Amino acid sequence: MAIKKSELYSSLWKSCDELRGGMDASQYKDYVLVLLFVKYVSDKYAGVVDALIEVPKGGSFQDIVALKGQKNIGEGINKIIANLAEANDLKGVIDVADFNNTDKLGKGQEMQDRLSNLVRIFENPALNFSKNRADGDDILGDAYEYLMRNFATQSGKSKGQFYTPAEVSRVISKVIGINLAKSSNDTIYDPTCGSGSLLIKAADETDVKISIYGQEMDNATRALARMNMILHGHDTAEIWQDNTLSSPYFKEADGSLKIFDFAVANPPFSSKAWSNGIDPIKDKFERFKEYGIPPAKNGDYAFLLHMVRSLKSNGKGAIILPHGVLFRGNAEADIRKNLISRGIIKGIIGLPPNLFYGTGIPACIIVLDKEDAENRQGIFMIDASKGFVKDGNKNRLREQDIHKIVDVFNKQLEVAKYSRMVSLQEIEANEYNLNIPRYIDSQEEEDIQDIEAHLLGGIPKPDIEALSDYWQVYPTLQQDLFAVTDRPGYLMLKIPASEVKSCIFAHPEFISYGEEIRAVFETWQAKHTPLLKAIQVGDKPKAIIHSLSEDLLQAFASKSLIDKYDVYQHLMTYWVETMKDDVYLLVEDGWKAQLTAVTNKKGHITDYVCELIPKELMINRYFPAEQAAIETLETKKDDIVRQMEELQEEHGGEDGLLEEVTNDSGKITKANVNERIKKIKNDATFADELKVLKAYLKLIEQEADISKQIKVATEFLNNYVLTKYGDLTEDEIKTLVVDDKWLATLRQAINSEMERISQRLTQRIKELAERYDTPLPQLTSRVDELTSRVEGHLQRMGLVW
Repeated sequence: MAIKKSELYSSLWKSCDELRGGMDASQYKDYVLVLLFVKYVSDKYAGVVDALIEVPKGGSFQDIVALKGQKNIGEGINKIIANLAEANDLKGVIDVADFNNTDKLGKGQEMQDRLSNLVRIFENPALNFSKNRADGDDILGDAYEYLMRNFATQSGKSKGQFYTPAEVSRVISKVIGINLAKSSNDTIYDPTCGSGSLLIKAADETDVKISIYGQEMDNATRALARMNMILHGHDTAEIWQDNTLSSPYFKEADGSLKIFDFAVANPPFSSKAWSNGIDPIKDKFERFKEYGIPPAKNGDYAFLLHMVRSLKSNGKGAIILPHGVLFRGNAEADIRKNLISRGIIKGIIGLPPNLFYGTGIPACIIVLDKEDAENRQGIFMIDASKGFVKDGNKNRLREQDIHKIVDVFNKQLEVAKYSRMVSLQEIEANEYNLNIPRYIDSQEEEDIQDIEAHLLGGIPKPDIEALSDYWQVYPTLQQDLFAVTDRPGYLMLKIPASEVKSCIFAHPEFISYGEEIRAVFETWQAKHTPLLKAIQVGDKPKAIIHSLSEDLLQAFASKSLIDKYDVYQHLMTYWVETMKDDVYLLVEDGWKAQLTAVTNKKGHITDYVCELIPKELMINRYFPAEQAAIETLETKKDDIVRQMEELQEEHGGEDGLLEEVTNDSGKITKANVNERIKKIKNDATFADELKVLKAYLKLIEQEADISKQIKVATEFLNNYVLTKYGDLTEDEIKTLVVDDKWLATLRQAINSEMERISQRLTQRIKELAERYDTPLPQLTSRVDELTSRVEGHLQRMGLVW
């Protein structure tokens, strides 16, 4: 059975728990990721002649498995990994972590148990990676990145810098034009590559096998990058360990810096020691000669200028830096002016705060382009700081945020409060200050309070006109909601504020617009339903979701009120939460309703579940009458329970008629009731209590009888469903999955978006109506009236002051 990505990730993350005792996340990642690498190459290449990676005798994961429970397991794993490293020129890459380190892994039995348990997790048969290339990119590559994201999250402020969030990497990879690369001779470079995730995202945007170069100062992180490249199929990538600024490794034959077609970077922010080991004035690579020398205690521009120098004459790149580089003065102001004057900066994208693992400060992407730089007349700016979602203690770009940034930047679209092309003349007038708020006001419009309306009543006309987007879609709705007053510039509601929602929902234009939106979705659905039902083994999930999402985005592109990116996000969220796992199952196993047994603590099977087709879908399509019968019984049971609760509420208190049968927990049992009835049934003085007890006993018996009926009916229904699972045809499975599960969920999401649109309009109109409903003179008069009445009451009470 195929590996669900979500299960794969959670299984791998569970492996980390085995190591957390003696280490923090920045340390234990080295152990977990190395074992993941060894497991992967062993599954994929062991026994394969002329394989890309040689798995030597005594150098495979199976050799590690043989060490489970042995006293020398730590030493043995070190030897096995050393054999694998030596056979593949991976010394210093996969043999960095010491599996025999007693300080980190414990001594004796503790180390033996910890490492044995860790190996056992990777030994799980479900983690067979030999054929997992379902979406054109190893499932393991994504798992590796998932683990690094989690490691970065838990590594603390100073130790999570090895990882650039995948969402930011995707933005950069799509705005530098690397998709235009035509040859494997084209090159991409990252001078501060960390774990290599940014380089990989950029390289994966091309249709050709572009040449990859990266340099990283930390040796352990360089090892992560090298493994990451292999896991993602970039085996020939050159990753070097050293200080990029003082000892750049990649050079031409004459000793000058090697130049590249593309470059990307997420360097350490504001490095104070950037100039260690170099003399900026006499820099032999001439990185600062043309544009200026960065401040001695801030290396932001040092990395930027290194990138500029490392690009070919038509080279393109992007670098992530703190916002300070856009407006700080002195030496940085001079560098910024020189870069702008030469047209090197193509664009600036302001990102939300708290995206990165090493810092919480907001950052920006500076897009560089040397091609035709001398003729550049402006810089395209985007303020994307508002588009994100909270994710734990960090913020994260959503799919819709990524798509919007990329669309707007690549098409150079000017969007109010979001993006614009800023001319060089305007920038010069602002003394080459590139602070984004100088050029884009992204603040929400202030909700102005109208003093005259507070004094005299009426809703200000400008507040109603501000809802013009709605009136363009519902042209007569405004007339049906509002009437003119005897004062120019003010309107009044024709209906009570409480009826605004019902009026909008019942309006013909609102109904017509809803039908129009549903028709758009149904057209998209009609196009893609056959394609979804044609999914087969070997298809590429990423290609499937790309086609679905891009067509959905295009379908809603021309519709007013509804934001196409919001619709797109509904699909992408559902893809991540559910649909992706389903599609991975289908492209690996085909259209099969495979059942998994659910067992209790004793190992007895208690139920079966089908990941692809939940039981509810089966019941809704094939057994609605049986389910309705159960629900009817449950309704009757609920009514009986309510009657019992009412009796207990009325008679269960102190000295109540049910007091004697209520136990210390406040419960009434059938045994207690029967015992009490037996005791008082022949005593006429307890007639009232006996009557209530018999009524309660009857309810207990009725509840028990209905509960038994529900249990029997439920068991029959479960058996029907289980039998039907086995009888499902492929066409029936396709109907259940595509029509009843996927498309029904997406249709509901579109409806919720329509609901949100109407709610926004309703709430705003009600807010305005209630704000100006009672003019100040009426409020004052009412206060005076109430004050007079209170004073009268006080005087009658003899309270005089």
